[in-house]
Amino acid sequence: QVELVESGGGLVQAGGSLRLSCVASGRTFNNYAVGWFRQAPGKEREFVANMWSGGSTYYADSVKGRFTISRDNTKNAAYLRMNSLKPEDTAVYYCAAATHITSWDYHNSGRYDYWGQGTQVTVSS
Repeated sequence: QVELVESGGGLVQAGGSLRLSCVASGRTFNNYAVGWFRQAPGKEREFVANMWSGGSTYYADSVKGRFTISRDNTKNAAYLRMNSLKPEDTAVYYCAAATHITSWDYHNSGRYDYWGQGTQVTVSS
């Protein structure tokens, strides 16, 4: 069992930056793929970014070039650095961990085994 806790959300003006953190407890984080998803009001949860244990990453087209996912296995933590934020980035952001995903389904939230409670990010125009 892995428990995930996100932090770092908040209110920021358009063009600003935030860094989200996800700290894992329970099992060692090292062998899990980590994903960040977000859900805006009235919309489905959508993929944002993913990082495999080996360091490979994928990003949604909407955030590519603005967001950076990283992880520190020594701290059992993952991060999402968000720059040049836009009002459309407003959502609850979730951290997730997966034991078995592939390059075909890394964007599928159903493939992730563990989820955090989410942290709200609000970008004002």
